[in-house]
Amino acid sequence: MTSHQTTFLLFELSVIVLLARLLGCAARRLGQPPVIGEVLAGILLGPTLFHGEIANTVFPLDTRPLLTAAADMGVAVFMFLIGLELDHQLTRAVGRMAATVALASILVPFALGIAVAFVVASNHPVGHRTGFILFLGTAMAITAFPVLARILADRGMSRTRLGGLALTAAAIGDLVAWMLLAVVLTVAANGTDQWRILLIVPFLALMRWGVRPLLRRLVADDRLSSALPAVAVAGLLASGALTEWIGLHFIFGAFLFGVVMPRTDAEHVRTKLVSRLSELNTVLFLPVFFVIAGFNVDLSSLSLPGLAELGLILLVAVGGKFGAVFAVARLHGLPARDASVLGTLMNTRGLTELIILGVGLSYGMLDQRLYILMVAMAVLTTMMTGPLISVIGRERTSQPTLSR
Repeated sequence: MTSHQTTFLLFELSVIVLLARLLGCAARRLGQPPVIGEVLAGILLGPTLFHGEIANTVFPLDTRPLLTAAADMGVAVFMFLIGLELDHQLTRAVGRMAATVALASILVPFALGIAVAFVVASNHPVGHRTGFILFLGTAMAITAFPVLARILADRGMSRTRLGGLALTAAAIGDLVAWMLLAVVLTVAANGTDQWRILLIVPFLALMRWGVRPLLRRLVADDRLSSALPAVAVAGLLASGALTEWIGLHFIFGAFLFGVVMPRTDAEHVRTKLVSRLSELNTVLFLPVFFVIAGFNVDLSSLSLPGLAELGLILLVAVGGKFGAVFAVARLHGLPARDASVLGTLMNTRGLTELIILGVGLSYGMLDQRLYILMVAMAVLTTMMTGPLISVIGRERTSQPTLSR
């Protein structure tokens, strides 16, 4: 790395961190999760304003690969933390209702997304038609578990029965969505090394019956537990590298390493690990990801046909998920108001959606125009969650949930 690149990289990082923090605080003051402000920071630094002059001046082309590497690091840590924070006990406690809500919130938008893919396919040439159709269905079905958790915490709903149900359903839905994405990437795999995808089975077995017992021993031994942060970082990076080499995306390896981290008798260790990793990741690496994502979003290029497609995408994404969740919740005896709140919460997409859209763009399953429309859908569906909950009201959502 040259002195010129070092100078610009450090300057770029300072600009990204400050702008993301300012817009994140502004979003919070407006009742929105900070991630909305950070996403808008990335879009504003991209080609949307002044025909890309800001991006070309502040972020020269020779430093963008370095920013991309930092963004990938942030995504890997983020996916590890998602896997780490999945609460297995809470999932088992809420039970069948959460499972059916989660499956409905995935399968119905997935099917409707496939239908939309057939409608818009002729307007968006992509390399793999089958992969495009399946990917669009998957992208429609996403619920952002971490953003949903932040919204519930900000509104004091985390420990209510409805909040616990929403979190558990979102966690189950995330697992199903990641599995769907893995299938899509497998279907759309190209090249001469497709045989590597078969290694995913022994890899999963190694993680479950090899890595997980070793991590339990590490946590149980007081003399070695201090090394856990270093082991966690090295493990998530190595696991991500293996899944990338196998032919899946590195996000799957990082996520899986978080899932196999021990939970029994390790709550204090997990809390410390989350606090150490998430702070730096939230302040530095994830804002870089938003900027890299913003380089591919030019909202000034939206045309009337593009807005019509955006309307169709929003109708299917919001209506499909809300309708499915509302119907299943009512079948389980939930009051109409609580079912409406639950359907609204499950429409939160946020950062998880942006990560999946980035994967689709990099694998050639989305073109530039459709990527812009899907990013707009992710931002709008996240922004509407808080105001809609306030309108619907939550007088009936105060029942305490089961203790974790």
